[in-house]
Amino acid sequence: MAAGIATHVLDVALGKPAAGMQIELFDLSTQPPTRLNSMKTNRDGRTDTPILPADQARAGSFELRFHVADYFRTPDVFADVVSVRFTVAEASQHYHVPLLYSPWTLRTYRGS
Repeated sequence: MAAGIATHVLDVALGKPAAGMQIELFDLSTQPPTRLNSMKTNRDGRTDTPILPADQARAGSFELRFHVADYFRTPDVFADVVSVRFTVAEASQHYHVPLLYSPWTLRTYRGS
């Protein structure tokens, strides 16, 4: 897998990929943080291209913002926007940051 940052969102309440969720990527090395990219997930719950392509890969601190309330469209959703902050230590490595989410719980990890 090439360097860069990718993500994947699974709707664990329905047991399927979260299609159409808005995701933003921010560079936390600036104040205020700089938005680097904004995309929606496809039918597979992934973005069509890496949210940070390999040719833009660099070490540093980043934040993915998942707009879960807009996706679920329900008033009892636990979190409006889920922020996942992480550090890219090796710019040559691929960072896959998936989100498993329901209206009431979430889980993330560094995937392969």
